[in-house]
Amino acid sequence: MLYIHVPEQGDHWQALLQAALPEMPVLAAPSEVDTDQVRFLATWRPPEGLFARFPRLEAVFALGAGVDRFLARPDLDPAVALIRLSDAGMARQMLEYVQFGLLRFQRRMDEYRALQTQGSWQVLAQRDASELRVSVLGLGAIGGQVALGLAAAGYRVSGWSRSAKALPGVRCLHGEAALDTLLGETDALVMILPNTPATRGLLDARRLQLLPSGAIVINAGRGEQLDLDALLAGLRSGALGGAQLDVFPEEPLPAEHPAWQTPRLHITPHVAAMTLPAPSALQVAANLRALLAGQRPQGLVDRARAY
Repeated sequence: MLYIHVPEQGDHWQALLQAALPEMPVLAAPSEVDTDQVRFLATWRPPEGLFARFPRLEAVFALGAGVDRFLARPDLDPAVALIRLSDAGMARQMLEYVQFGLLRFQRRMDEYRALQTQGSWQVLAQRDASELRVSVLGLGAIGGQVALGLAAAGYRVSGWSRSAKALPGVRCLHGEAALDTLLGETDALVMILPNTPATRGLLDARRLQLLPSGAIVINAGRGEQLDLDALLAGLRSGALGGAQLDVFPEEPLPAEHPAWQTPRLHITPHVAAMTLPAPSALQVAANLRALLAGQRPQGLVDRARAY
C-alpha cells in the first residue's frame, strides 16, 4: 500500500496517485490505515515520528526536490530508500524565476521605477543578454535545465558543480578551485544547489567579495548556502548591484529582519519552483514501479552525498 501524508490537498494527491497506480491501494491522511500494510509513503513536511509508525516501510517519496530535512530525521531508517522528485515541472518554473530576476537587473527596471516616482523621463543605457556573464551553481536535474534555458536566451552562461558535467552551450567547471575563479568572472550569480554539508556556507563573505563590483545574486537553492549578513552588507555598500532571494536560513523570514528593508533586495517566500501534483504523481508511480521491478528509480537519494 502507498500512504500519503501532506499538509494540504491530501484528497487531490490520493486521486492522482490512485489513477496513476490502479494496481495498488492508495490512502491519504487523515484516513485510518493498517500501518503493517504500508510499504511506501509519499510525503512532504512530515510530522515528527511519522516514519516510525510504519514497521514495513520500504521507500519514502519526497514530494519535492529538497531532501535535507528528511535526512536529518532520526525516525527514518537509513535502510529505507529515499526518492526525491526530479524536475516534475519545477525546472520550467525555476527558469522563469531566474529569467525574471535577470531581466529586472539587466533592463534596469528598479531604476526606472525610481525615476517614475520622480516623474523623470530618462532613458538608461542597457546591456544585451550576450554581454551578461551568468554563472549557475548547481547543474543537477533542475539547475542543468536552467543553465541550458539561459544559454538558449542568449546569455553567456557558465555552470559549476562538484563533479564534471557537460552541457551544450554552457561552459562547465567543477571543483573548489574553479569556483573562486568563476566568481571573479560573474555578472549574475544564480544558486540552485542542494543543501548538503558540502554546500552549507559555500558563499561566505570571502567568496562574495570575489564577485565583480555591481554583480547580482539570485538564490533559489537553499538559504544555508549563503552568508546573508555579508550579502546585505554588500548591497548596502554598493559592492553588489542587487539580489533576488527565495530562500533563507530561517523560514519564514522574521518580520523584523533587516533584509526586508535592504535596498536593491527582492524577497520571495520560497516559491521559485512549486511542486506540481499531476506530473509529480506520474513520476512517483513510475519510480514505485521501478522499485517493484528491482530497478533503480530516478531520483534515488545517495545519503552519503545528501542528494
